[in-house]
Amino acid sequence: MLNDQVTFRRVAAGVLLIVAPLLQAVAVVVDPGTWGDEREAVSFGANPALAQLQSVLYHWSWMLMAVAALGLMHLTRLRATRLGHVAGAMSVLGFVQLSGLLLIDPIEWWLGQHHPPEEAQRVLDEMLNLPGVVFGFQMPWMFLGMAGMPLLTAAVWRAGFVGWWVPLLVTAGYLGSFAVPYGPATVPLWAAPAVALGWTGGKVLRMGDAAWAGYYRAVSPAPESTPR
Repeated sequence: MLNDQVTFRRVAAGVLLIVAPLLQAVAVVVDPGTWGDEREAVSFGANPALAQLQSVLYHWSWMLMAVAALGLMHLTRLRATRLGHVAGAMSVLGFVQLSGLLLIDPIEWWLGQHHPPEEAQRVLDEMLNLPGVVFGFQMPWMFLGMAGMPLLTAAVWRAGFVGWWVPLLVTAGYLGSFAVPYGPATVPLWAAPAVALGWTGGKVLRMGDAAWAGYYRAVSPAPESTPR
C-alpha cells in the first residue's frame, strides 16, 4: 500500500476521519475538567493522570484532524473547489494551532497540585493574558479549525459526496461548543462531529481506488512539436 499513492491516501484519509474526531470525543469524557471544578488548575490538580490523558488525546485528535482535512479537500477537486481550498486551509492551520495550546495543560495541573486554587488561577491568567500568547497562539487562530471544518464539510456536501446532515452535525458540534460552558454539555457536542466525520471516513474506505482516483482531473498531454 505504501507504494500505491491512490490506495494509501484514500485509506489514510478514511481512517483519520474516523479516528481523529473519535479521540476528541473520548478526551472530553475522560477530562477531569468536564465533570469537576470549572477552574482547570483545580480539577487537573485533583486528577493529574486523567488530565495528562485528555491532553494527549486532544493533541493527537487535532493533529490528525489537520491531516484528515487534506483528505476532505481531495473530494472538492471537481466541485466547490474554491470553498474547499479556503476552508481546508483554515482547518489545517486551526487544528494545528489548537494542539499547540495544549502545552498549557501540564502547567495547569502542576499549579493545582502546588498552589491554592486562587493563586493557581491568578498565575495562569497572567500567563495566558500575555500579548504574545493572545495574538500569537489564541486570536484568531484557535477558532480557524472549529469554523473551517463546518465549511469544509459543506464544500464536500456541495461536491455531492455526503448528505446535508454531515455539515449540519459538524456545524452543530463545533460551533455549538462556543455557546455552552465547557462541561457535560460538551460531550454530545463533541460526539456529533465524530458521528458525521466517522460516517464520511467509512464512505471513503468503501469507495474504492477507482472512485478516489476519479477526483483527479485528467491532464491532456502537450502536443508534440513537429520537426521543420
